[in-house]
Amino acid sequence: MSKGKRAGDAPIGVDVIEGKSYYWCTCGTSSKQPFCDGSHKGTEFVPLPYKADQSKKVFFCTCKLTKDPPLCDGSHNVK
Repeated sequence: MSKGKRAGDAPIGVDVIEGKSYYWCTCGTSSKQPFCDGSHKGTEFVPLPYKADQSKKVFFCTCKLTKDPPLCDGSHNVK
């Protein structure tokens, strides 16, 4: 699978709730970044599920270059 379109230059912090599932946008075209809105339909992309193991703030990647999807690993800073 190819990398999605860059949707931003910085991660988006989200207060997640333990036990809840979130669906990270892999295509980069969702208008609800960092989450999927179905914009990928008809492409090779599918959303990536993330289930929160505890309630806390996590930082979801928007550059789509992370090696630890769906979480930011700082790849947006690499030039």
